[in-house]
Amino acid sequence: MSERRAVTKTIATRYVRSGRAAKKQVLDELCATTGWHRDHARKALRMALVLKVARPRAPRPPLYGEQVIEALRFCWAVQGTPCGRLLAAALPDLVPRLRRFKELQIDAGTAALLLRIAPATIDRRLRADRVKLDPRGRSHTKPGTLLKDSIQMRTWAEWDDAVPGFVEIDLVGHEGGNSAGEFCFTLDITDIATGWTETRSVKNKAQKWVFEAIRDATAAFPFPILGIDSDNGSEFINWELFRWCEQEKLTFTRSRSGNKNDGAHVEQKNWHIVRQTVGYHRYDTARELELLNRIWDLQRLLTNHFGPQQKLVAKVRTGAKISKKYDLPATPFQRVLADTGTVARDVKARLKRENKPLNPAAIQRQVQALSAELLTLTTAKQAAKPRPATRAKSDDSTNQPRRAS
Repeated sequence: MSERRAVTKTIATRYVRSGRAAKKQVLDELCATTGWHRDHARKALRMALVLKVARPRAPRPPLYGEQVIEALRFCWAVQGTPCGRLLAAALPDLVPRLRRFKELQIDAGTAALLLRIAPATIDRRLRADRVKLDPRGRSHTKPGTLLKDSIQMRTWAEWDDAVPGFVEIDLVGHEGGNSAGEFCFTLDITDIATGWTETRSVKNKAQKWVFEAIRDATAAFPFPILGIDSDNGSEFINWELFRWCEQEKLTFTRSRSGNKNDGAHVEQKNWHIVRQTVGYHRYDTARELELLNRIWDLQRLLTNHFGPQQKLVAKVRTGAKISKKYDLPATPFQRVLADTGTVARDVKARLKRENKPLNPAAIQRQVQALSAELLTLTTAKQAAKPRPATRAKSDDSTNQPRRAS
């Protein structure tokens, strides 16, 4: 039908300007093309040039009222402002849990609407809240020593053995735009298969502190670590970490120089966990270091137990177009429980006992309170900027400074 209308509109002007014989020929062509009766074709040609008044369609009544959206905003804040796909995947567990802890005061009807809201609708209704978040960062990676020639190089695509236990590690600097002197760094360690992430902060990027943080964080994983992949920074490419990996029989690999995307999994955690939680300020005191590690003790519960993640399943290139397929969002906790070969049963039982009493809203409030205290400390260090000194104008005759009249 749309094609017939397009043909009619195209020849309508020619039909109006033609004589009787030409009009007959136009009608014959149109009837042969569309299969219309001549009377219907003649009427269609006349009506094709008549301007129609466009009447606005009455909007549909909103399915999700303000009470539903307000509850959605609360859940979004508890989850750490994820995208619509990940928030929609978290709601089936999050909404009943928050109602059980009396954090979400909504009735059963509102809860049912909240559970059926689509990811695209979530993104659309929360767009105004999301545009306020737009910080920036910088890299502190410096080349390591010649030891990196002894460490196998790995690209982002070489994870054929991605069973639980192969992790990526990286450091995030908290210099606040001023890289002079010592300042804190945060170590991120994320498992490729499950997304399980452990975070530790250190006073600087010296090998001693980074190595201690790696040993402490890897011991907290619910499964044995099988391999470590790092960038080419000297804090990782050193003999201490190299010998420890050999002693523990861990595969030690590194990314290509200048190819940041080789560590895409941990780089995403650098943004989602570290930067979104503590921002881009300068942290360089013992008190700030203590607060950072207290924040990570709580944040790990939110990330690993309540933060759904998606994994790339397949990628197909068709000419210049790349089509990607992802699995269904699942939390690291759920992926660990679904593992059948690496994680022991007693570990899974312990994780279930740990998960049941957790209140994500209460944990998020504690994280925000500690983050506010951290922000207060770092802003208190910023003294008022001194005004530039100005010289007094001298008198031409006496060469003495003029006095104010």
